[in-house]
Amino acid sequence: MAAINNNWARLNLNVRIERMSEHDLLDVVEIEKISGLSPWGWDAYYKELQSTDSIMLVARDSVNPNKAEDSGRIIGFIVARLLASELHINNVAVRPEHRRFGAGANLVDAALNWARNKRSDRAVLEVRAGNRAAQALYRRCGFVVEGRRRRYYASPVEDALLMSVSLGSEA
Repeated sequence: MAAINNNWARLNLNVRIERMSEHDLLDVVEIEKISGLSPWGWDAYYKELQSTDSIMLVARDSVNPNKAEDSGRIIGFIVARLLASELHINNVAVRPEHRRFGAGANLVDAALNWARNKRSDRAVLEVRAGNRAAQALYRRCGFVVEGRRRRYYASPVEDALLMSVSLGSEA
């Protein structure tokens, strides 16, 4: 599988960003579960893979000097869909032991650049109001809070913050 164009992602020599394939779905579902995301499951991800309006990427640990057997292991993923001229980021997750090392930012940057190449105007997402770490990641990627969706999440019930970023020409 060919790696996504490296200028799409921030430089992090230990992470490769690649298009997701059906062979990646067991790892994706595992990461979804341990991250506490609203469950999609294998079937929903597989169906989304068939869409030409979606970008589904995985982050792989390309070099792990402590555990050679982990090299190439999927450490995170992103799923987003282009709706008209807007990219909607549905799911982003990184294995807990790999968080705060740039994999999440690499995934978000790659999806945003894909959307720019498709002439998308902006990107939007919802994030749990209590998930400060995810909010900080999205802010680092240029997102700002636009609003709140009351009781958006279940298990546990929680508000969502609506965040967006303009994808127009950069200065």
